[in-house]
Amino acid sequence: MHTREEQLAAFGRLLDIMDDLREKCPWDRKQTFDSLRQNTIEETFELATAISRHDMTEISKELGDVLLHVVFYAKMGSETNDFDIADVCNRLCDKLIFRHPHVYKTNDQIVNGQIVNDTDVSHLWEQVKLKEKGGNKTVLGGIPDGLPSLVKAYRIQDKVANVGFDWENREDVWDKVKEEIAEFEEEMRKCPNDPINGQMVNDQMVNEFGDLLFALINAARLYKIRPDNALEQTNLKFMRRFNYLEARAKEQGRDLKDMTIDEMEALWQEAKALEGAA
Repeated sequence: MHTREEQLAAFGRLLDIMDDLREKCPWDRKQTFDSLRQNTIEETFELATAISRHDMTEISKELGDVLLHVVFYAKMGSETNDFDIADVCNRLCDKLIFRHPHVYKTNDQIVNGQIVNDTDVSHLWEQVKLKEKGGNKTVLGGIPDGLPSLVKAYRIQDKVANVGFDWENREDVWDKVKEEIAEFEEEMRKCPNDPINGQMVNDQMVNEFGDLLFALINAARLYKIRPDNALEQTNLKFMRRFNYLEARAKEQGRDLKDMTIDEMEALWQEAKALEGAA
């Protein structure tokens, strides 16, 4: 690992390179906040993918790409005299100190000797953010509109739980899940079948299915499971097994479209068995 001096030197090198690119590269020179926005989103998702795969080399690479965007935006901000990288760092440092009174002893009245574990810290975090100058004015403030719906649902539930709006016993959430399943099934039975397109869908079915997903995400939170991580693991697992199924079918000279579901299921079970053995 590098020393602090080496780390600071590397960051300074990056800032120097950013200065060069904005001055000498036609592509970098013409970029704006708006033109970089979508690239920033894509880089963030690429980092999230690397994290889900626990690929440390790839995580390091993708972190660099995200850091480039942070430095890029700060450079553009300095060109209009709105802010620079020092403002970005100092505002972040000030916020972290303010939000960690149990570490920096900045507000003993709020802490009151109650910080014992990470759950206590999460509760404190929400309290402090409501008191923060320029911070969130409501409990659900600060949740970005553009968050993926699954992640947003988790954040909503986490925030309200931190102010006491939560189940007393986490096992009780399963009654809510079962209730939502029943309500969705009831609404589904009301919808007629279209002879060509199959099951019709109405707005109430969509609403009830949303309620069911929300309840399941709440259950995941209560059992300390990140639902987005769990779903991504299942996505990757499904893709591995289906890719095996497809490859085995090709080995047999078969086309998936011509295979029965039972034949495909047999190859699927082969894939599961191989994963289990591994």
